[in-house]
Amino acid sequence: MEFADVVRRRRMVRDYDPDRPVPPEVRERLLEHAIRAPSAGFTQGWAFLVLESAADRDLFWSVTAGEGAPDAWLTRMRRAPLLVVPLSSKAAYLDRYAEPDKGWTDRDETRWPVPWWDVDAGMAALMMLLTAVDEGLGACLFGVPAERVDAVREAFGIPGTHRPVGVVSVGYPGGDDRRSPSLRRGRRGVDEVVHRGRW
Repeated sequence: MEFADVVRRRRMVRDYDPDRPVPPEVRERLLEHAIRAPSAGFTQGWAFLVLESAADRDLFWSVTAGEGAPDAWLTRMRRAPLLVVPLSSKAAYLDRYAEPDKGWTDRDETRWPVPWWDVDAGMAALMMLLTAVDEGLGACLFGVPAERVDAVREAFGIPGTHRPVGVVSVGYPGGDDRRSPSLRRGRRGVDEVVHRGRW
């Protein structure tokens, strides 16, 4: 598929065919492409928690979902045969920029106007989303509710040095092609968001 087609076709898929697992070679390509994302100082301070077995996926949903019966969104999302949790490590970036070629020996966090550790993990997630489209799969990036992050950490042994920046669900699209109501807003045009030379 041409790159322009991949970009045009990329959308958040929220329903999956539960009977079609992601082939192992495709899963590996998703991860190989994720680590090709750019990272500040070539720090590569990311990690990826892969949840593929039914037991792991069920555990994830049990610690992130609220009480009671799942709503329609959650019911469809739970069908995804693959979940990948991109994690960021702030410490990796502070350490990297204290190295001689960067020269910030004090590891001062205030030098960072934005948290590049999270930005870079987000870029890795985007690489997975684009790869999924190229492979004929659907994918969605969604967040872990703030009050459930500690439960996810505990359930999967995520060290305190890493933080989940979201979850990428991956699988073959299911039969429910419902689009998000948010799309009714329409995509903003280039002329609305680009400012050339001055705002």
